[in-house]
Amino acid sequence: MKKIVIPVLMAAGILAMTSCKKDVVKNLQGDEGQIYVTNHSDSVNFSSFKTFSIADSVAVIENNRLYGYELSGSDAAYIQAVKDQLTQRGYTLVNKNQNPDLGITISQVYSTSTGVIDYGSYYGGYDPYYWGYGGYGYYYPSYYGTYSITEGAMSIDAFDLKDANESKSIKDVWSGLLRGSGVFSVSAANNGVKALFDQSSYFKAN
Repeated sequence: MKKIVIPVLMAAGILAMTSCKKDVVKNLQGDEGQIYVTNHSDSVNFSSFKTFSIADSVAVIENNRLYGYELSGSDAAYIQAVKDQLTQRGYTLVNKNQNPDLGITISQVYSTSTGVIDYGSYYGGYDPYYWGYGGYGYYYPSYYGTYSITEGAMSIDAFDLKDANESKSIKDVWSGLLRGSGVFSVSAANNGVKALFDQSSYFKAN
């Protein structure tokens, strides 16, 4: 499988050299803070596929567990954006019962991590001499903090249905992932999906 990662945050590195602000990422606007990742099978000839069908709702997955399906405004926007991109690339949209060559699914993917921070002997970087108490040491009471972080992304997958009977399996031949600020918004759908397909020039019917 080949993986392509195009982090839009690379712009932060350029800005950092020309700006005196400490947090460049904080000042990024819209999709400037988004990351696009694509992955595909090296052995697949994408021009061998001619038709596709796409799921009419979006799966919600958290910590590798399927919680259900939904169709919000942003979900519908992602579905339409994928339809548009594939149609522009020469594929024909068909119903799922018309034996499509490709099956497309879209998922909201969430990952939550929790943990404990031991602040230990943190004293802010100041030596006791700074306060006029040279020779003294710092005393630290037990001090712990807990955290919980949830990261979210939109995932798009293309499955080979054309060869499923022969291989006795449904293979994921292409996947795209969008991470970052605002990916669950309607406005992010068109630009995000376009960015994924722009870096997948091989994904076309002819």
